[in-house]
Amino acid sequence: MKTGTNFPLEGLALGNYTGIGLSSLKWFYAQPRGITTEQWKSSSHKGAVSFDALGTHTLAQFSAGHFDRVSSMAIPHDSNEALYLLPPNKEDWAGQGIPDFVYGQEELLAGGIQWPRNTSAVPGVLPLSRFDSAVCSAWRQRMELGLFRYHLGELQTQTLPGAVGFVAQLNVERGVQRRRPQSIKSVRQAFDPEQFNFNKVRPGEILFRLHREPDLPSALQQEDILVMINVSPLEWGHVLLVPKPALGLPQRLLPGALRAGVEAVLLSLHPGFRVGFNSLGGLASVNHLHLHGYYLAHRLPVEGAPSKPLDPGGHLYLLQALPAPGFLFYTSSPGPDLEALVSRVCRATDYLTDHEIAHNLFVTRGAPPGKTSPSSALTGVRVILWARKSSFGIKEGEAFNVALCELAGHLPVKTSQDFTSLTEAAALTLIQDCLLPPAQAEEVRAALVALVAQEEQ
Repeated sequence: MKTGTNFPLEGLALGNYTGIGLSSLKWFYAQPRGITTEQWKSSSHKGAVSFDALGTHTLAQFSAGHFDRVSSMAIPHDSNEALYLLPPNKEDWAGQGIPDFVYGQEELLAGGIQWPRNTSAVPGVLPLSRFDSAVCSAWRQRMELGLFRYHLGELQTQTLPGAVGFVAQLNVERGVQRRRPQSIKSVRQAFDPEQFNFNKVRPGEILFRLHREPDLPSALQQEDILVMINVSPLEWGHVLLVPKPALGLPQRLLPGALRAGVEAVLLSLHPGFRVGFNSLGGLASVNHLHLHGYYLAHRLPVEGAPSKPLDPGGHLYLLQALPAPGFLFYTSSPGPDLEALVSRVCRATDYLTDHEIAHNLFVTRGAPPGKTSPSSALTGVRVILWARKSSFGIKEGEAFNVALCELAGHLPVKTSQDFTSLTEAAALTLIQDCLLPPAQAEEVRAALVALVAQEEQ
């Protein structure tokens, strides 16, 4: 097979990689038709494949030797992909400028994105969107160039036995090598330009600038969002969404930033691309406004957890199931409904911030509110908000620290011993220890219901 050959890929599917660590969104390619398994695994047939503007890359670079695995997505033919890749010479990175990723309303897909019913089967190709293609190709290149604090290999993954369905992953490197959290003493702490912030990242860490088409109608302020790598990644494709870093905004959620996060979920065709936010005191480690986005090829409990309405208008719900009760906001369509949701959520987070109450937020495709189940269809976007006890700093002795992904059911575990011994009961104890006392939780609930009622008057 010659360099640059394009070959047809077999149908690809999201697999159940529990126990063998292939839960991330890495690229594992199917064996080309007409090539025997022996030939495919031999060095002479691990040749390069042309991915249009991505350039020519070897399969060894893309799949780290796991040539018998298949990807959860197909490679698109997007001639614009090269815009998001760094030039070959490091000296040229700073002068390249930040490419723009401009998206339109037609790319925001609320419905029709589902997990395969049988992950052991091969139901066909799950394609990449233009957004997925830009994020994953640029992120993968930065990993190959060594711009992260560690190389993210295969993460050993297990679903903990029990009713919740916790997805636990062993990520030793993140526990050891991530940047130490800043000294945070208040949920309302001001931005400090002397501390680390996202104006200080290396040029190569920024993937692109994300913004909407300028003529899209909106009642919210237009925000240009820098999408950059998280140098201590939780999972494959872990990025940060940073609104106009030069403004020096503290870690307090703003409507334009949240809208960009929700729309990023809608721009992805992968059901496992999620976005989240940690407040100060909610384990945000950098006091500079940012959201997290990452891929996880597993269902999470919050996608289909049942809920009950808290207001007559159906705008605020209480997520009732484990791992933790939270406030649920939902939309099934982009446009005015999404903007109303964003405004509603930010009024709630403003209340929490003003009252020095730490919080975490998670955005995922999910089922509509009501009596749902873990296998319910993903018909829209769920935004889940948890008010919690403030926690300043990292607790070194715990199996995991409780922030946005842990409350949603994804547990990045720091040591092999804890990963082996972790049980659902132990995980629930750690999470519930971070929740507000019942009396304060009820006070917050009443306040948020009152905020929604004011809106409806």
